[in-house]
Amino acid sequence: MREHDGCWLYIVRCSDGSFYTGTTRASVETRIGQHNAGVFPESYTFRRRPVTLAFAEHFPSITDAISMERRIKGWSRRKKQAIIDGNWEALPELARRKT
Repeated sequence: MREHDGCWLYIVRCSDGSFYTGTTRASVETRIGQHNAGVFPESYTFRRRPVTLAFAEHFPSITDAISMERRIKGWSRRKKQAIIDGNWEALPELARRKT
């Protein structure tokens, strides 16, 4: 598989400490450069630059990447941090609702 096949899911850490999750068919490096250059003034990251890459995963299809992006965007900050840290085992516990 060539790098430009499929799609990348990525999470960046913004200058204010927040996370932004997105997808791109371009290389992750290209997309991070676009965020930091302010190519899209209406984007969440525009006023939160610079951003740094925290996580990236390649998916064979754009629909798979977008599906995961939507799922992650609904996650808590702690759950996003677990995926960034590679702590996949913590995800089920972090997904449980606190009563």
